[in-house]
Amino acid sequence: MEEEKKSLNFIEQIIEDDLENGLDASQLRFRFPPEPNGYLHIGHTKAICINFGLGQKYNAPVNLRFDDTNPAKEEQEFVDSIKADIDWLGFKYDQELYTSDYFDQLYNWAVELIKQGKAYVDEQSSEDITAQRKTPFEEGVESPFRNRPVEESLDLFERMKNGEFDKGAMSLRAKIDMASPNMNMRDPVMYRILKEPHHRTGEKWKIYPMYDWAHGESDYIEQISHSLCSLEFENHRPLYEWYLDQVYDNESVAPKQREFARMNVSYMVTSKRKLQRLVQENITTGWDDPRMPTISGLRRKGYTPTAIKNFIEKVGVAKRENLIDIQLLEFCVREDLNKVATRVMAVVNPVKLIIENYPEDKEEWLETENNPEDENAGTRQVPFSREIYIEREDFKEEADKKFFRLKLDGEVRLKAGYIIKAERVEKDANGEITTIFATYDEDSRSGSGTEASLRKVKGTLHWVSAKHALPIEIRTYERLFTTEQPDAEKDVDFIQFINPQSLNVTHGFAEPSLKDATLDDHFQFQRIGYYMKDRDSSDETLVFNRTVTLKDGYKP
Repeated sequence: MEEEKKSLNFIEQIIEDDLENGLDASQLRFRFPPEPNGYLHIGHTKAICINFGLGQKYNAPVNLRFDDTNPAKEEQEFVDSIKADIDWLGFKYDQELYTSDYFDQLYNWAVELIKQGKAYVDEQSSEDITAQRKTPFEEGVESPFRNRPVEESLDLFERMKNGEFDKGAMSLRAKIDMASPNMNMRDPVMYRILKEPHHRTGEKWKIYPMYDWAHGESDYIEQISHSLCSLEFENHRPLYEWYLDQVYDNESVAPKQREFARMNVSYMVTSKRKLQRLVQENITTGWDDPRMPTISGLRRKGYTPTAIKNFIEKVGVAKRENLIDIQLLEFCVREDLNKVATRVMAVVNPVKLIIENYPEDKEEWLETENNPEDENAGTRQVPFSREIYIEREDFKEEADKKFFRLKLDGEVRLKAGYIIKAERVEKDANGEITTIFATYDEDSRSGSGTEASLRKVKGTLHWVSAKHALPIEIRTYERLFTTEQPDAEKDVDFIQFINPQSLNVTHGFAEPSLKDATLDDHFQFQRIGYYMKDRDSSDETLVFNRTVTLKDGYKP
C-alpha cells in the first residue's frame, strides 16, 4: 500500500509555488536569526524547526545569523548558549554569521539613501518622533528636519558615526510616508546613537542599525530566499520590502518575508524580559533552571530533542495564534522517554522493610530488563538482601480490596524478586511506621520456573536493597505558574502567579547502577516517573530531576 502523502503547510506551499514560477531550487536558502540577548526558549524551537526543517526537506543551506544590533543587551554567553541549543536539537547550520559582519555595508547603503534624498538626520528626541507619528487613523506630522539639505544630513550622519554627539541626540530616519496607515512606514528610524561597546566590534561603532533596516538587508546580502518570522512582524513586511527595493540590483534573489503564528504554551512565559526578571530576582536559579521554558532548562529537566521536535510537528505551522496545552508537550516527552529511558528501581519516600526469614548474611543478584519497549536494551543485575526500602505509600496496615499493594497479612511480589507477606510493623513515638517486618516465599523468585514463582499476586512493588542503596536527592518540579496565561493581563504583574510549590526536594535511595549515570542518561524510576541526573551532582550527593510523571489522562 502506497504511503499517504503528507499535505503541505502554507509555507511549504509558498515555496512550491515559487519553484513552479521560476525560482531555481539551488537558490533556496533559509536562516534562523536570534538576538543574543537571552537564552532560547520553547517558542524559538518552532522557528528553529521550521527553518532547519525546510533546509532538510529541500536540501538547502540554513544560516545561523545573530542579530547583534543592540550591544547594551548582548553577551557572548547568549551566543554560546544559542549555538549549544541548536546543536543539541540536532540541527546543522551552513554558516555562522552576524549582522555586525555587515555594519560597514549597511552604513554605506544608508549614506546612499541620504544622497538620494530618501533618508535624513533628525535631531528630535524619540518621544517627539513617536508623538509626531500620531495614530493609524490620522496623518502624522512631518519632522522639522525632514527636508534639511542632503549635505547637512551626510555631515551629521558621519559625525554621529564618529561619536561627536551624545546618546539619543539624533537619529537617521528613512523618508517614506508620514500619512501611511501603516505606522512602520512613517519615517522609521534607521540608526540611533548608543555609544556602547560591542561584543564583536569593540569600540568601533557609536551608532547601531535598527532591526528593520538591518534584518532585510542582511537577508539580501546572504541571499536568503525566504525570510520566515512570527506574525508580530506582518505589519513590518511593507517596510522590509521598501528597504530591499532601495538596494536590489535586479539580478540577485529578492528575499521574501512570510509570517507564521508564534507558539504560546500554557503555564509558561516566553518574553525574554520576563525570563530575565525571573533570573535576576532569583525566582529561578538561572536561565537553565528546569522550571524555565528555555531550551537549556528543558534539557536540564530531561526533555529530549526528539520529544520537542515531535511536539512542534504536532502543533503544526499555522497563521493564527493560539494557546497550546502544556500537556501536549508533556505527552510528547513521556512518549519518547517510554522508548529510550532505562528502567531502574529507586525509592523516593522510603520506609525500611526487613524480611525476617531471609538469611542475614545472604545477598543475591537478580536479573531484570532495562527497557521492555526496546528488545535490544538487554538486562542487568540488581542486588537483593534481607533489608530493603519500599515506598511508604506502598504499605498500609489496613486497606480495602482496591489497594493492591502491601498491607498486613497481605502479599505482593517484589519486582524481579520474591513474593513477600507483611507480618507486623514498628513505630516511633509519633506513631509513624519506621520498619515493616515481612516473610518471603523462598521458592517464589521471578524467573526461577518453580510452581511458587508462577503464583499470581495482584501487586508488584519496586524496592532497593538497603545494604547496597545509593542515597539520592530528588528534585520534583511542578509548573512554575499557577495559571494558564500568567502574563495575559497587562496591568497584572505576572510574578504574582508564581507557584510557591514549583520545586520540592526530598531524599531517597536508588539501586547502585545509578552511580555510573551520566548527564545524558534518561531513567524511568519504575512506577514513579522519568528522571535525569542533574549537573549539581557530586561524588557525595547524586541529584536527579523529575522530567515528567509516568502517565496522565491526556490524549492528544
